Formats: sequence, structure tokens, C-alpha cells
Amino acid sequence: MALEAVKRIDTIFDVERGINGLDSAARLEARQRLVRPLVDDLHDWMRDEQGTMSRHNPVAKAIAYMFEADRWRAFTRFLDDGRICLTNNAAERALRGVALGRKSWLFAGSDRGGDRAAFVYSLIVTAKLNDIDPQAWLADVLGRLPGTTASNVLTLLPWNWRTSEHHQAA
Repeated sequence: MALEAVKRIDTIFDVERGINGLDSAARLEARQRLVRPLVDDLHDWMRDEQGTMSRHNPVAKAIAYMFEADRWRAFTRFLDDGRICLTNNAAERALRGVALGRKSWLFAGSDRGGDRAAFVYSLIVTAKLNDIDPQAWLADVLGRLPGTTASNVLTLLPWNWRTSEHHQAA
């Protein structure tokens, strides 16, 4: 019974792996055509299986959990928006650095050191979110900062940044 659920879910993930990398419109179309029937089938199968089990059965409890408090609608939200990922793997990967650095940050030296570390970390993550190499950005900005007027500091922020070579050519 639990193995059957895993097989059904794995089939959904197989299709998702196949459409990964498509633009959001193409992914939405593929989901409607290929994934929605699988998800609907999973829903019906879970409802049928739930009816045959004791409510104390661990699998029955898991199924009941999926149908409580609008969880099924939240789970299937990815079917109606091609931008939404089936998993939260990307978010977890983005947070891995925070989890790995947690012990190191205990040794920031002081509250002020911790504040500075948090500030620098937020700048690095902001650069990454703007598809900028944080090391290249920091090296360029730290070199240009002493000669930058206060009114031009905003041009050095990641979403406005251009390399010093690009800046000089412009």
C-alpha cells in the first residue's frame, strides 16, 4: 500500500524531471497534459485507500494529513503555475550555507562582529539573487568605494552594479 503511493509519487517526479528547464508556459502546458492526470489519480487512489484502513494506521494518518486544512490544494498549486517548483529543493540549497555557517558565526567575537557578518552575508546573498558573482562584485565594489561619492553609492548595489571595466566603457 505505502509502496504503491511511493510509485505513484515517483512517476509524478519523473515527469517533472523531464520538463525541468522549460520556460514556465511550456512547463504549465506539460503539467496540465501529463502531470495533472497523475495527481488526480493519486488523489482518487488515496481517498479509496483511506476508506479501507483503520484511522490508526500510519499510512491512513498520512493520507488524512494531506486532506486536512487545505493541504491538498497547497500541494497541487504547482499544477496551475509553471513558475512554481514541485519541491522546495532550491530554497533548501540556498539555506544550506546558513546552516553550515551557524557554528562559525558563534565566533564572530562580539555582537558588533555578528552584526557585521550578517550585513556582509546579506550583501553576498543579494548578489547571488541578482545572478552576480559575489567575489567579483565585492572585489570591484571595495576597490571603487573609496572614490565614490555618497550620491553614487546606489550604483554599486548588486541590482545596479556594472563592473569597473563596463562602467569605464559606458
